[in-house]
Amino acid sequence: MKDELKKEEVIFLKGKNVVLRPLERTDIPKLLVWINDQEVRQYIATLFPMMEADENEWFDNLHKRKPNDVLLGIVVDGKLIGNMGLHHISWTEGTATTGALIGDKEYQGKGYGSESKMLLLQYAFHTLNLRKICSSVIAYNERSFKYSLKCGYVEEGRLKDQFYRKGKYWDEILLAVFRKDWEPVWERFEANGLSFK
Repeated sequence: MKDELKKEEVIFLKGKNVVLRPLERTDIPKLLVWINDQEVRQYIATLFPMMEADENEWFDNLHKRKPNDVLLGIVVDGKLIGNMGLHHISWTEGTATTGALIGDKEYQGKGYGSESKMLLLQYAFHTLNLRKICSSVIAYNERSFKYSLKCGYVEEGRLKDQFYRKGKYWDEILLAVFRKDWEPVWERFEANGLSFK
């Protein structure tokens, strides 16, 4: 009788409670559920229904976005709970933009996004040698705004009435963190066992 090979866990970045790994085709059904869930979708740019064909096409084109995009799945206890990435990396300017989604609502608001963001920033600053990481949130997304501040971001400005959601216009809050300002945040995070607690 042949021993079956157990699939090894793919780990790109590992924290205390989370693993960041490349997305796999088998993740598409979960991603499709999350991006079509109106409670999750209200915080992202996508407004239209996404079909499996859309997600398959998006996945098939991920490799073409290298080296200007890095997209990773967020895994807790072997379970995919969201995704996070560095986008629009400018090697000349030393900048990038981050985006994140904790799609599994059971895991929202429990610190997994903050830990994942800190791991991604550590990679961006200490491995890719970037100097500034930008982000933005819709003004009503208080949870994302607060966790960004916790990770060292500061508000750089606002685009007034940029998004139409929930029957009205909302500002887009522009955020950024420079490596030199983030380093003390990382030192405290690392000294606390990769935790803000």
